[in-house]
Amino acid sequence: MQPAAPDLAEIRSAMASIALHGRVLVLVPDHTRTFPHAAVLRSIATEIAPRVEQVDVMIALGTHPGLSDAEIGKLFDLPGQPQTVDAVTIVNHEWWDPAELADFGTIPAREVEVLSEGRLTIDVPVRLNRRLREYDHLVVCGPVFPHEVAGFSGGNKYFVPGVAAQEIIDVTHWVGALITSSAVIGRADTPVRRFIDRAASLIPAARHAICLVIDPGHRIQIFAGTPEDAFGAAARASAEVHIRRLAEPVERALAILPEMYDELWVGAKGMYKLEAVVADGGELVIAAPHLHEVSRTHGELIGEIGYHVRDYFTAQWERFEHIPWGVLAHSTHLRGTGTYVDGVERPRIDVTLATGIPADECAALGLGYLDPATVDVDEWRASGALVVDHAGEMLYVLEE
Repeated sequence: MQPAAPDLAEIRSAMASIALHGRVLVLVPDHTRTFPHAAVLRSIATEIAPRVEQVDVMIALGTHPGLSDAEIGKLFDLPGQPQTVDAVTIVNHEWWDPAELADFGTIPAREVEVLSEGRLTIDVPVRLNRRLREYDHLVVCGPVFPHEVAGFSGGNKYFVPGVAAQEIIDVTHWVGALITSSAVIGRADTPVRRFIDRAASLIPAARHAICLVIDPGHRIQIFAGTPEDAFGAAARASAEVHIRRLAEPVERALAILPEMYDELWVGAKGMYKLEAVVADGGELVIAAPHLHEVSRTHGELIGEIGYHVRDYFTAQWERFEHIPWGVLAHSTHLRGTGTYVDGVERPRIDVTLATGIPADECAALGLGYLDPATVDVDEWRASGALVVDHAGEMLYVLEE
């Protein structure tokens, strides 16, 4: 989603503050993040391109589907379907192609044990997009919001998972799932963030970051520096503008998703950001009539396992350890916290979809179903339920 165009001078100033030379790669998010893609591209073309040998843009997809030329053109507000604009080439992170990945080192098991606070003891190869080796400078340019796996998004997260291989993405997301989303989200210093920073340190090129904090009114704060420093400052700012505190829990919550969340894989953020304020035994409804599928990339696997609490998987690890751990993590994050004792699963809250995903599919996934045509937002508000428009970015928590 494109926020209101920020003052280009502020973005250019941030880019001018970074000493760059030679070949430069700028990493940006895809369409599932609120971010001024068009303004940033113009700033790259006018501020960075004239003073370096080459500058390109890579869309840091993680394991999201790749964007077509037409989708790239729409995202960056470009006429036609160009991949090169003012000598700036725009490419996807092609995580699905092994030829596009390269080894950057290994985090040994003993260090993984420390980083994960004892949750995992395995060697973790760090495989990232091979093109990172072709540049002198790498510039992360993206927004910072509370995040269900890392605590806050942004900074080195654009390297891992942004332009990483699925294997290390699986590890970081499973560590987050073992901790649980509710214990991680909205915290700047987390085991997953430390893991991400360690993996990024293996990249030989100089790393920089321009972190944007975009509030609900689309006012933008910009922080530039190293990925660690810029992220730290941005996370503090994000905590001020993206976290809302309620005095008491609510029995029902309605998360109304914007259209940038076009599959449940990303639309589940409506759950992550509201879970903490729903009372035990309460219900959270994700409302998104435009959303018709679970995941174009991972949908078959999610259909195989369904949505469950963390302990459902850990108690039956021999049944599920072969499933990509990032898929297991997504399952637990959407289903939320709960217990699995003596073969009985008890999620803390009910999760219901009011989307284009049909009732029988919701039931097979272990989720509730509500016909989106029956959702009357005014009635929800009148009932005293929590109703959140443009859900997925603002984090709701209970006052301590």
